[in-house]
Order: sequence, then C-alpha cells, then structure tokens
Amino acid sequence: MPRDEASAAAADDAELMLRLKDTQDEEALRELVRRYQKPVFTMAYRMLGNTDEAEDLAQRTFIRLWKAAGSYKPTAKFSTWLFTILRNLVFNETRRRTRKPTTSLEGCMEQGIAPIPSTEQSPDTKLEEKELQRAVDAALAALPPDAAMALHLRREQDMSYEEISRILDKSVPAVKSLLHRARRELRYRLRRYL
Repeated sequence: MPRDEASAAAADDAELMLRLKDTQDEEALRELVRRYQKPVFTMAYRMLGNTDEAEDLAQRTFIRLWKAAGSYKPTAKFSTWLFTILRNLVFNETRRRTRKPTTSLEGCMEQGIAPIPSTEQSPDTKLEEKELQRAVDAALAALPPDAAMALHLRREQDMSYEEISRILDKSVPAVKSLLHRARRELRYRLRRYL
C-alpha cells in the first residue's frame, strides 16, 4: 500500500475509533472488526498455534477494544493500540499456559500456522512441504512470545521498528536486537532446510 493510502487508512481508523469512543457507534466497531479481524486472528494463531484459542483471543481483543474505547487517544496509530491490546492478551495466555499447560507442542505443530498452498503436486512434494511447514511452526513456537510477536508484526503487518517498540514496550534498539536474535534462532533451527 503506498504511503499516502496507508496514512489515509490510519486516519480513517482513528476517526472510526473516535466515533466509537464518543458515541459508542456500533457501526464503527463493526468496520474496525472487519478491517482487523484477519490480522488479529493470524497473529493470535501464530502466537498460540491453536485455531480455537486464536479465535477466542481475537474475540477478546475486540471486546477489550470496545470496553477501553473511552481511554483511546489518537497519539499513535490505531493499529499500534490494537496490537498492544492483543499483545497483552497473548502474554497473559502464554503465562497461563506455562502455569497450567493444556496442549502439547506436538498438537500445536500438527495444526500448522499457515498451510502451504499446493496445486497438483506430487505426493513427495506435498510431504516435503508439510514437513517444512511443521519445522517452521515448531521453530516459531520455540521462540519467546515477544520475539515471535516482533517477527509477525515486522513481516506480516509490515510495521516499523518504532511501532513494534510501542506495542512491545521496548526501545527501538531492543526491538532490533530481539528481531536479530529471533531470525538467527530461526536460521539455526531451520538450517537443514536452507
């Protein structure tokens, strides 16, 4: 998306959020959900590795957005504010899981993060792609939550280091270092595929 379009979309998001804040405009909420449900779900899924939990967390993110609308201030991009809400929910869920594990790593790996599209491929090719996807999923699942989130925000959401630093509540150099370590860890874990 060209910079002018991105700026216009960000301003429009802020306007919708202000409508929600000022008048509790349900149509504004529906539009924000329509625009962001896929990125929020995708990020939650990548962080948790479970479709049902990701759907639940995405729904809780938008409920929290609705409840916190009164505290919204358009000082940063709306998406930064939204992903900060999601980050907090993901980190809470991750802490809950470490206290009370409910799903095995193998179970998460079997679900896969994003299926690799296949068009009339041989069974061997499909098997290799599935193996690679599982390896990528396992490598991502092994990363600390903030590192996995930083990678997702940078790669999938195309956010700047500054935006990621606000979401993760870290300095820009800390975000760059976190991303560098995460990429290095992924390269190490996926070295047999590279």
